[in-house]
Amino acid sequence: MNRKMVFYMFGRIGQIAALLLLLPAVVAIIYGEYKQLWAFLITAAGAVAAGTAISLLCRTKNKVIYAKEGFAIVSLAWICMSVVGAMPFTLSGEIPSYIDAIFETVSGFTTTGASILRDVEALSYSMLFWRSFTHWVGGMGVLVFVMAIVSNMTDRSIHLMRAEMPGPTVGKLVPRGRDTAKILYLIYIVMTVVQIIMLWVGDMNLYESIVHTFGTAGTGGFGIKADSIGGYSSYSQMVIAVFMLLFGVNFNLFYLVIIGRFKSVLKSTELWTYLGIVAVAVVSITVNILPLCGGVGDAFRQAFFQTSSIMTTTGYSTVNFDLWPSFSKGILMLLMCFGACAGSTAGGLKISRVVILFKLFLGEIRRMLHPRSVSSVKFEGKAVDKQTLDSVAVYFAVYVFCIIAAFLAISFEPFGFETNFSAVLATFNNIGPGFGAVGPFGGFADYSGFSKIIFSFAMLLGRLEIFPLIIALSPSTWRKNR
Repeated sequence: MNRKMVFYMFGRIGQIAALLLLLPAVVAIIYGEYKQLWAFLITAAGAVAAGTAISLLCRTKNKVIYAKEGFAIVSLAWICMSVVGAMPFTLSGEIPSYIDAIFETVSGFTTTGASILRDVEALSYSMLFWRSFTHWVGGMGVLVFVMAIVSNMTDRSIHLMRAEMPGPTVGKLVPRGRDTAKILYLIYIVMTVVQIIMLWVGDMNLYESIVHTFGTAGTGGFGIKADSIGGYSSYSQMVIAVFMLLFGVNFNLFYLVIIGRFKSVLKSTELWTYLGIVAVAVVSITVNILPLCGGVGDAFRQAFFQTSSIMTTTGYSTVNFDLWPSFSKGILMLLMCFGACAGSTAGGLKISRVVILFKLFLGEIRRMLHPRSVSSVKFEGKAVDKQTLDSVAVYFAVYVFCIIAAFLAISFEPFGFETNFSAVLATFNNIGPGFGAVGPFGGFADYSGFSKIIFSFAMLLGRLEIFPLIIALSPSTWRKNR
């Protein structure tokens, strides 16, 4: 374990956190929110001082990052960003409880969108901006952001991306990992700007366009109104719905489009499966909720928006889907687990894993029927190696175990099965709203402090896909190499 490099990067993360806090500080100045301004500046000053001290003390010539260091750096970075990011909420008095502030901030950076706020509209402009901005930073990944701007990252920093980017495998778009990070963020920024402009020409002002785009780009779903997106025009709702789907696509495919490899994009099994599931879900829900709506067009718009929101684990809502028939709610709960594509900003299992697991299941059936037959699992036109197959199977088993463990840990809460179970699914899969008391117009405020900590840990586990956080917290990881 290259401990000095791990803590050196930890110090740099503190400096980056301070830099990010300056943007909501500017918003506070614009709106004359000076109490909030001081909360941001004090937090930023503390973060930059601590970060600079740590990075100077742990400066090392050996900047090599292997898988073990990558897992530790990623996990510490997300914990550090959450701890620092929560402080302005408490210092300003807008979220007095630090545990609640941690929950809200973890929910922001992990792009979950679950909230403890009973009256979101009571928050100041700058705090709402910071809350949504955490989605945008966490969407592509804290460490991917650092890789894109820190100049002395080694090529082995690809281990940071593998530890942080969602999906069974992560590869480079170009030979250098840092250049890959830059390309990903350039695509991310361009898509963000385009959505801001499209919302701005509708019925949203510039501020609303920016914060809602942050929530969409990070597939997080923090809103600034009690009814989420329900109060905006059909145009704004459809723009957000379409962009939620786009941000749920593997960003590698956008790069292939840019360099003109359209055939590779059109051959993507994951993309067509993703779009196919969305289409089936939208049609099924539209038919099911038609009696509750004002016509086919209204039913389709509601079904399309909520399918896009839940499938991409964004969590925005236009209606209270908790009042929909059980069939539609069942589809949404299934989509909570599926998630969108690997290499996107979304949470959940990821479509690539779902496809591989389904093919593993079919392969096992064939093997039982024809014991002597030899077959391989193919994905994206290539045979999947045994290591990846084992990784997907193990991940799914641990995924189920973590959900059960989290559910049992919060089962003492005075809520029904639907509320508690959907709360676990919503936090672990980084979705936000669930059903019952934690539905689209509910929240997590009434849960105990202990359960909020469990939910916060579940959000981090889900966003980092379990293993990086477990490895980073394992004592054996920090032992010196012999």
